Amino acid sequence: MLKLKLSTERGRADVQGRARKLEVPQEAMPIVKRLMAKYQLDFECVNVLGRTFYFLHVSDLTPLLTGDVFKNAPDFPFWVKIWEASLVLAEFVAKMPPDPTKRLLEVGAGLAVPGMVASSFGHDVTVTDYEDEILDFARASAIINNCPDLKCSPLDWFEPSDLGKFDIILASEVLFHKRFFQPLLDVLNEYLAPGGVIYMSHEADRETLLPFFRMCEDQFRIAMQKRHFKRGDKELDILLTRLTRITH
Repeated sequence: MLKLKLSTERGRADVQGRARKLEVPQEAMPIVKRLMAKYQLDFECVNVLGRTFYFLHVSDLTPLLTGDVFKNAPDFPFWVKIWEASLVLAEFVAKMPPDPTKRLLEVGAGLAVPGMVASSFGHDVTVTDYEDEILDFARASAIINNCPDLKCSPLDWFEPSDLGKFDIILASEVLFHKRFFQPLLDVLNEYLAPGGVIYMSHEADRETLLPFFRMCEDQFRIAMQKRHFKRGDKELDILLTRLTRITH
């Protein structure tokens, strides 16, 4: 039996101040043990619309956090963190009625919070990231959260594979460096089905947002909504963006 430390729910303190632990399901053990050989792990608890989710993640980020995050953005492991923008997007997609005829894709998924939540609420979801090892975190979390239908597929934006078309594409906190802007835009165009929609979420003050969305203006209609995120002592504005393809 393997148990890992369970972080308290985002924004809530453990009333008794005690560190709880969560047992790793037997089915997830091979994945978790493989990751434990490289990382220190625990679970983070997230609540969305009354449902509780547990996400396997790296508990000690110190070995990964070297140098200036934004100066070395192309090489920085942004996937290790559950971003506040991903929680906003997760709650947004959880409120969308699932349609069994539609496919949903998350790009740059990292720990796959929006995709996992969408799968739990009945959507047909594929989550992607550039390394298969990153997706092992989502695979383990899918077992823990009883999301057996969640699909995980490696995706390199510079050499995209054939995944087919998707009616909904999700992306949260993927706009950190301009080097990835054109490959990301190409991926969105490649995978978006006719009549499909893209939802993106980012911290509203990111300087990279305006340059990217200016690149999108000729191809997509863009609608934005600012949402105020407040949980515990964390408070910031999140920009939720909808892109729909311009048809002539």
